[in-house]
Formats: sequence, structure tokens, C-alpha cells
Amino acid sequence: MTPPSRHLAHRSPRARRRTAVRSAGTVLLPLALTAAALLAVPSPALAEGADSVELPVMAARLAGGADCVKASTRTAASTPWEHQSLELARAAQISQGAGVKVGVVDTGVSAGAPTLAGRVDALGAAGDDCVGHGTFVAGLIAAAPAKGVAFHGVAPRATILAARGTTERGAPSPAYVASGIRGAVDAGAGVIEVSAAFDSRSDQLDAAVAYAVKHDVLVVAAAVPDPPDSTGDTTAPAPRDYWPAASPGVLSVLDVDVQGARPDSALFPVGADLAAPGDGVVGIGPRGGGHFVGSGASFAAAYTAGAAALVRSAFPDLSAAEVARRLTSTAYPDDVPRLDAYAAVASVLDGAKAAGSGAAAHDAAVRMPERAHGERATRTALLVAAGAASVALVVGWASLAVPRGRARSRRRAGRG
Repeated sequence: MTPPSRHLAHRSPRARRRTAVRSAGTVLLPLALTAAALLAVPSPALAEGADSVELPVMAARLAGGADCVKASTRTAASTPWEHQSLELARAAQISQGAGVKVGVVDTGVSAGAPTLAGRVDALGAAGDDCVGHGTFVAGLIAAAPAKGVAFHGVAPRATILAARGTTERGAPSPAYVASGIRGAVDAGAGVIEVSAAFDSRSDQLDAAVAYAVKHDVLVVAAAVPDPPDSTGDTTAPAPRDYWPAASPGVLSVLDVDVQGARPDSALFPVGADLAAPGDGVVGIGPRGGGHFVGSGASFAAAYTAGAAALVRSAFPDLSAAEVARRLTSTAYPDDVPRLDAYAAVASVLDGAKAAGSGAAAHDAAVRMPERAHGERATRTALLVAAGAASVALVVGWASLAVPRGRARSRRRAGRG
């Protein structure tokens, strides 16, 4: 089933706050709400007891001469907003990813990370992660719960297959990523997360993705590159394709913040299949029990790969294409459909939705519009929502007023 054709357009911070979309049924509005009040309903709430601890930032690569990333001495004790957005607590009651191997093609994954201990199989030297980015990604996918810490991965009983897609210091290349994908397929991965996004097509990458599709492995990739550590440029470049996210058969994922929006200067792809938390998300490092914070589409892809592991564990007979279709068809109906891990494992779908058409996942990607079209679509959505609230208000008033009117009529008839 094709995902809802809603578009993600560039917006000002104020517009993003006002136009973030909630899924139907997630918020119950009392009949007393007016249409104007509906427009002020916020997007997914921040975690309870928002964490005020300042965490070190996880970078995608090491600067020239920098030492390997050190252990964080700070811990995030409160529930991250992304956990609530994905409803991980409810999803865990149905599936925790047991029996599924998730390949992580990144900077490597530290086999010594405490919450991944005993569940990391490394290809070659990928069990050592100097940068820390790959371990952070793997933690979002499969980190086990720790005492006194609210953070954990989406699929804490899944196994991680670590594969290098970069140099030891984090510089990616199509050849490294293609080799990592093939290695993870051969090692038995059911899902593969790819963090890198290249601005030019590569025959090696296309062939590696085709190899994964042929072996019924779902490849989940970042729709755009992660943002640089710092930049003074606030101009939004024109949307373009990035690979391997744009390769046929790949589930491409875009990052969004707690409001379901992205910065005005963010990179945009031409198309994307899903959106998932990726701005200011909490994760683990390659050593120690402390936490880091990071932003980027690679982290959104990690959350989606974790959700795919939940689905493959709960529904082992589904093909990779059917898993992708389930993730997109159960997503929040937002500009780009937003991942809902709980709905993906809990929803009862009809045959067409569950199985899909058998087409590659990327063929149904939401296309990015021109800015004006996206803004018009947003305004239309708000007017429809306001209209729905007005109808609800009228219906609620009528349900109270009509019986009272009839009672008055009966009383008058009795007196007559």
C-alpha cells in the first residue's frame, strides 16, 4: 500500500510548532474545544521530567589528530522523547526483536559497550569503534535496559552484526559501504542499517543493495547525510537524491525533531519513505555506561531498523518488502509518514496492506514538493482539522440540545 502522499516542506520555527501533525486517535479532544484551540494542540510531548543533564555530542567522524572518543561521564536518567514518540514501552510487550540479526554499516560497533555485551558479532575489525557513531546507532537499535536508566534500544533482544562502512576515523566510501552490506547479508542479517548517504550514484552500492534484496534482507538507509558539526549556512539547498537511500529496494528514512519538523537549513531528499526521531536523540558510547546526544538521519534510520527487527521477530513469515510495507502503512499520517513502532507490531492489517504489492519499498516514497505547495497542503490540513473540531462541537451540542428541546415540547403538550 502506498504511504499517504503528504509532503515535508521548509517552514519557520513558528510554523513548525503550529503545524506538526498528530495521528488520528492519539489525542482525544473534549467537545468543548473550539477550532482555534485545536490549532494549538502540540506535537508529541517531551519526555516526562525532561532531562537537564548536558550530554556530549556524538560526531559522525573524528577531526584530524583527535583521539578516539572517550567514555561519557554523564547519564540521561529520564525517558527520552523519542521513546514516547515511538511508544517503545507498549511495543516491548509484543516484540523485542528476539532472533533477528541487524547489520550496522557504520564506523564499527564496540563489542565492549555494556548494554550490547554478548550481542555484537563483528565482521573483521568492526568490533572496535574509535569514532563511536556506529556504537551509538547500534544502541538505538538494540541496547538493553540498564538499572536506573530510562534509555534502551528499540529491539533489546536483537543481535548486532557490525560492519565497517568507513575508515577507522569515520570517513565513508561507497566501496566500504557496499562491502559492509554484502558482508552483513552473508552473515545472516535480516535487517541492515546504513548510516552513510552519498550525493552520487554508485554501481557498487546498487549491486550490494540488489544482493540484499535477492536474499530477502531489508536495507534501511539515511535519506540525507548527517549535518556537519557546525556551519554558518542557513540556506536550504534544493532537494536531491542520496545513495544508497535512493537505490531500488531501500527503505529511506528522514530525521525529524520532537515537533515532527526539520530545520529550515536541513538537507532534503527528492523522496523519502518514512520519518523518525533523529534530532537531539540520546544514545550510548563505545565504552562506559554514560550517554551522548546526536542528530541526523542516520539515527532516524537506526530507530527504523530497530522497528523492522521488532516486525521480523513478531511476523517471521513476512518478506523484507512486506516488513517495509507494514512499517509505512502503520506510520503516523504526517507530511512524511512518521514511524510508529508500536503500531507496526500491534496493528491488524488486511491482506493487501500486510503483504503490499511486492514492489520495492522505495517505489512508494513520498515525493518532496516545492515550498509553496507544501505550505498550501499544511494550511489545508489545518483547515480540515479545524472543520472537524467544529463538526464535533456542533454534534456534541446537538446531542445535548435536541433531547432537552423534546422534553420541553412534551411538557407544553401536557399543559395543553
